[in-house]
Amino acid sequence: MAQEFQTVEEFHDYVRNKAVENEEFRARLLADPKTVMEEELDLSIPDDFSIEVHEDSATTAHLVLPPSAALAEEDMRAVAGGKNGWCSPV
Repeated sequence: MAQEFQTVEEFHDYVRNKAVENEEFRARLLADPKTVMEEELDLSIPDDFSIEVHEDSATTAHLVLPPSAALAEEDMRAVAGGKNGWCSPV
């Protein structure tokens, strides 16, 4: 059974914490984030939707900005493949 989240922030925290605590999960997440997200959220992510995971280092930090405009509810459903409740976790 997949983990359920109330907010995107809860999902981010869950994934970050799991990646810190579990090296195997971290390696799979870095190698194939889309498959790992499908497993964690128990849903199918459309082929035209990509997920990228970046790992900070001692000399590199990543800053992720939200989209410049909010996605319409209709667009969110398209991203989720019609499944309600999907919200981009990354």
